[in-house]
Amino acid sequence: MKGNLLSSQAMVDLRSDTVTKPTQGMLQAMFNAKVGDDVFREDPSINELEEKAAAMFGMKAAIFCPSGTMTNQIAIKCHTQPGDEIICDELSHIYQYEGGGIAFNSGCSVKLIKGIYGRITAQQVEESINNRNDAHKPYSKLVSLENTANRGGGSCYNFEDIKQIKKVCEANDLLLHLDGARLFNAIVAKKESLTGYGKIFDSISICISKGLGAPVGSVLIGTENFIAKARRIRKVFGGGMRQAGYLAAACIYALNNNIERLEEDHHHAQQLANALQQKDFVEALFPVETNIVIFKVQGKYSAAQLAEEFKKHNIFVIAISKTQIRMVTHLDVTPAMINETLQVINRL
Repeated sequence: MKGNLLSSQAMVDLRSDTVTKPTQGMLQAMFNAKVGDDVFREDPSINELEEKAAAMFGMKAAIFCPSGTMTNQIAIKCHTQPGDEIICDELSHIYQYEGGGIAFNSGCSVKLIKGIYGRITAQQVEESINNRNDAHKPYSKLVSLENTANRGGGSCYNFEDIKQIKKVCEANDLLLHLDGARLFNAIVAKKESLTGYGKIFDSISICISKGLGAPVGSVLIGTENFIAKARRIRKVFGGGMRQAGYLAAACIYALNNNIERLEEDHHHAQQLANALQQKDFVEALFPVETNIVIFKVQGKYSAAQLAEEFKKHNIFVIAISKTQIRMVTHLDVTPAMINETLQVINRL
């Protein structure tokens, strides 16, 4: 193994697409933002962002929040009562990575489904609905899908499968929420329509501080009544913000400029996957559809050891388990950085 190929260059951070820094254009948009007190609904930049996000999906209203965890947890709280049950994949972000918020914030239980790369089917949803007349069982109330599925390696739902899940929800009086933290990655990869999603889901959470590159911010979208309720819950959760239009301006810039370029991130992820497939320390690699690469290591490396090997070359990846590594491409990862990373992989 040769020396540090990247010692004279900045590090390549593939841990997450949350690590991006604002571009000069985004910083200028933030600097020029018009602001006010958002709790009084007087921040023009936040009002513009909320109206823009709702219109993009053909939905009626939206609310700006600091994080995707908050938008998801607000949605769950809006849609449920304590004692209700939520149906989702076992790898879902709302279950795995939101601090037990479903129980803590909403007093709900969870019916976990073992899907395929984080995706569940209409049949699985139907089989998971509890008998409403059985007082021993929690009341099945909400289905939550994640698109793309983070722990599924950035996998995307086929839209027809979502339609079938919606039919099951309608037939069984279930609400349908979308954790769309990386939804724009799926939209670009599948060449789908935003308004198509708006017609299907009762609520949609989008995160603008991941692949789209804003420093802070997620938006929850739904009906006017739903968002009015969400605004009250956001206040209870401590999420009311004042002159946050500087952040909203970054999100507006991201929505205007950084969606189509996600295709470049997907290309970079596929390049990494192609190189990793050739290595004997890779036991299995999840299918790569978007900007996430997850693989299982074998042989001389544990996941932590392999992450340390990359770190020696100023390449930062994350061990998401004892045997799995995750790499995530984003707008701060250049083609030159990908080429350097490919060289390191080839030398390992």
